[in-house]
Amino acid sequence: MIALDPITPEVIKGALLYASEEMGIAVRNSAYSPNIKERLDHSCALFDRSGRLIAQAEHIPVHLGSLPWGLKRSLLEIAKSAVLGAGQMWIVNDPYIAGTHLNDITVIRPIFMHAELIGFAANKAHHTDVGGMAPGSMCADAPDLFAEGLVVPPCLLVEADRIVEPTVAWLAANSRTPAARRGDLRAQIAGNFTGERRFLELIARYGRATFDLAIEQILNASEQRMRTKLAELGEGTFSCTDYLEDRDGSPSIVLTVTVRLDKNGAHFDYSGTAQQVAEPLNAPYGVTLSGVHYALRALTDPTIPMNEGCFRPVFVHVPEGSLLNPRRPAPVSGGNVETSMRNADLILQAFAKAAPHRVPACSGGTMSNVMLGGTTPGGQSWAFYETNGCGMGARPGMDGISGIQCHMTNTLNTPIEAIERYYPLRVTRYEFADETGGSGRYRGGDGLIRALELTEGTARCSLLADRHRVQPPGAQGAAPGACGCHHLTRGGVRSALPAKATCELQSGDGLEIQTPGGGGYGAQAANGRAFSIPSP
Repeated sequence: MIALDPITPEVIKGALLYASEEMGIAVRNSAYSPNIKERLDHSCALFDRSGRLIAQAEHIPVHLGSLPWGLKRSLLEIAKSAVLGAGQMWIVNDPYIAGTHLNDITVIRPIFMHAELIGFAANKAHHTDVGGMAPGSMCADAPDLFAEGLVVPPCLLVEADRIVEPTVAWLAANSRTPAARRGDLRAQIAGNFTGERRFLELIARYGRATFDLAIEQILNASEQRMRTKLAELGEGTFSCTDYLEDRDGSPSIVLTVTVRLDKNGAHFDYSGTAQQVAEPLNAPYGVTLSGVHYALRALTDPTIPMNEGCFRPVFVHVPEGSLLNPRRPAPVSGGNVETSMRNADLILQAFAKAAPHRVPACSGGTMSNVMLGGTTPGGQSWAFYETNGCGMGARPGMDGISGIQCHMTNTLNTPIEAIERYYPLRVTRYEFADETGGSGRYRGGDGLIRALELTEGTARCSLLADRHRVQPPGAQGAAPGACGCHHLTRGGVRSALPAKATCELQSGDGLEIQTPGGGGYGAQAANGRAFSIPSP
């Protein structure tokens, strides 16, 4: 039996982690759309031959749980009618298989060596438009999944290392921006080729037996580190209830979780959460898992390698047919963004009862999604998508950060230069929303203001946001952050827009997004002065 020295597994672990990061670099550098090239809205991972996650880049938290969950479900679907073979890549975006929403297209590469399956490279990227009733494929009033866009079950994208052009043509024909879809798919293919190459190089260097043994040690080490950190939190049961705002603005959609910590690990029970709704706020089970794993990593030790071992001490029960585990064909586009953010808040607030001096105040609690699209006078279709940063909640011992992509997003903003080059849009305002962070011993970060003007043609706008009625709570006696708001300016008249809305824009119209601030942390001193440090 092979005995490994303590260094080899560490070297292999580091190589696999960087390989997944290098996959992301390949996707970014090859992508056509600003959403992937500039905002980095993609994630990459490597899996062993059993479909166990062995390395995942630190990309998008909402993909943390959904990519492994979705890969296993995709493989089960493929096995019903096909056989995995060398030279293939498979594509899927069905949320009830892949785990997020239709915009997130997953590309899977089975890796073979000497005709034997040895692993998988996979990546997921947010495509700006995949059809549906509104540009951006995330319409605020979509009644079902089919209104949100093209649903793609697992099908071949690459066969014998050649692109299956009918598959690409099918997807492109159902998008308002077909050229970008073709280019972004090729970027995802490039990412998987990169991961496969690094995977094979590692096995060629160390041999299959050494590699396999190292993987077992790496997974076991992550499991042990996670169990140790969970044990430090102590045993107990902690609950939290929060609310999402429905399309009419009422904070009526209930989310509740009970967390039980015991010697076996962490148990999450979402019984009592609202039933699935007839609007796109439902979150597939993979998205819910992502929130659980994100919160645990943030609360325990984010340096624990993200792999299958981290999942072993974690048990999640979500009633089927609920908001966080809906039945097909419930619409889900906003669940991936808005509901996932509230789930992260929910879990962190529950854990605040177990470790109050480790958990920050609530951040802005929304990704403040903006989808715009239309046709220029020259007949060119376009589609724009962006999430906007908000105020980070203040932390124990430190202020929150202003205007940052918090929790489940981890993307960047779209540079003004890219917006004005690729779209008929002009950025007229982009700044922090002063004094929107909650006060306290440590103050919450401020939200931001982003204003866009349509310069030509007409467009349709979809907005998906939250925290327009209920402020992000502060922690330990501090004040909440301010709510967000939307405004439309037409002909010099400024009017308010709901948090979740779809509207038509004319040339010269202005759209203004103000995101919520983060909650403060800790009561202020008796003299009323808040002990804080400036946000960067």
